[in-house]
Amino acid sequence: MKILVDAMGGDNAPEEIVEGCIEAVKVLDGYEINLLGDKDKIERILSKNNFSGDRIKTIHTTEVITNDDVPTKAIKSKKDSSMVVGLKMLKENQGDVFLSAGNTGALSAGSLLIVGRMEGVDRPALAPLIPTKNGPVLLIDAGLNTNCRPINYLQFAQIGSTYMREMYKIKDPKVGLINIGTEANKGYEELKQAYLLLSNSGLNFVGNIEGRQLPEGEVDVAVCDGFVGNVLLKFLEGVGSFILEGLSGVYKQDLISKLSALMIKRKLKKFLKKMDYEEYGGTPILGINGTVFKCHGSSNAKSIKNAIIKAYDFARNSVLDQLRHEFYNREAGNLGI
Repeated sequence: MKILVDAMGGDNAPEEIVEGCIEAVKVLDGYEINLLGDKDKIERILSKNNFSGDRIKTIHTTEVITNDDVPTKAIKSKKDSSMVVGLKMLKENQGDVFLSAGNTGALSAGSLLIVGRMEGVDRPALAPLIPTKNGPVLLIDAGLNTNCRPINYLQFAQIGSTYMREMYKIKDPKVGLINIGTEANKGYEELKQAYLLLSNSGLNFVGNIEGRQLPEGEVDVAVCDGFVGNVLLKFLEGVGSFILEGLSGVYKQDLISKLSALMIKRKLKKFLKKMDYEEYGGTPILGINGTVFKCHGSSNAKSIKNAIIKAYDFARNSVLDQLRHEFYNREAGNLGI
């Protein structure tokens, strides 16, 4: 398996990206990594970390898409950027997975323009995992589609259910539609129509859920439009950081606090790990006709390492093939084939 990594995308590129790749090949076999970007910079970092293995190779590119670039314009004009070259290699089957911590809008635009959407899918979606009381929940969509039609909510639920079943072995994932109340008649017209579609979809749809139910982990797949999803995601990230910093401050106040922390060290570590976004790695763009993962813009080496492992599992479990198969069957059924 070949994993393509944009070495130049993200706030901490290329150093943290390259170091994350080094960590990834140390902990897991079965793949090689192609780093795309400035060859001199990448190889200096590899040398600095005393890496001399043959599982990381460098592909030189001369341009970088920054967070200030206009997404579609950048994809069309910066042909030799690490992101565009990586997506083209994925399209041409020169790699199995592409990861980037760069410009989210450019990555989503490039995924559509270069790799293309999966047959039968109206709109691809960003699908991060969020930590909850009962384990991670898939939030879909988290930023790609701010105005959705009822069919989009249905497809997000179908894509998300398949992903959670194939990746996390949840036999019959529970699906909830994020709304302003749990009653079936809540929300604007598109949400009411989406509720009806989901109710008759054959999925394990449990109805509307409110934002306060998300941290309880009452569903496995939480469906919403990209505007709501992105606001929720950023809010939860902020709350997580606030809690981690608050706990750290409390347990460092005095000797008694430090002793208390020592007594619950193991459980505290477990809780902090659950709240740490770096543990969840990258986020797949689901509905694309290829495996594309978006890493957090401020990803460090640990986050990149976990994203690579997650993307490897995605490819190894043939999640993309399963999504293609299910959507082909749905389209065939709709056409009476």
